[in-house]
Amino acid sequence: MKIGLIYYSGTGNTRKVAESLKERLESNGHTAIIDEITIEGNTPAQAGKFELTSVPDPRSYDAAVFGAPVQAFNLNPVMKAYLDKLPGMDKLDTAVFITKQLPLLWTGGTGSVAQVKSALEARGANVLGTQIVVWSGKKREQSIRECLDSIGNLFNG
Repeated sequence: MKIGLIYYSGTGNTRKVAESLKERLESNGHTAIIDEITIEGNTPAQAGKFELTSVPDPRSYDAAVFGAPVQAFNLNPVMKAYLDKLPGMDKLDTAVFITKQLPLLWTGGTGSVAQVKSALEARGANVLGTQIVVWSGKKREQSIRECLDSIGNLFNG
């Protein structure tokens, strides 16, 4: 299966998870392609102060995984802008992962997952699973492993 890993990363944390997920999916026999959302403008991105320079089309894949960071307790504005441009996806199998710093999931993680999931489902995508990766603290590696295990196995079978 050809799986697109579509993500935006402000600091590199989301990119690291996407790259690790690529390795996991490929070890499961899939073709995984990194497809980064890019911008022109200041970082950290602020709504209305950047322009999307790369808008990956998830329809070019058999399945897609979307990744984004939390910024200021909300979904990063770059991912919000990208989601507004998404086409219809006609039952495309998808998954979502969110990266965040603070350990409490309600500090932007659960809300960000809900926003991405809702936008994908509104465009006809089939969201198979979601994960939140907490970047700070002692459990970072465990959090990453849980994401890789969960999303890495969603497309097998």
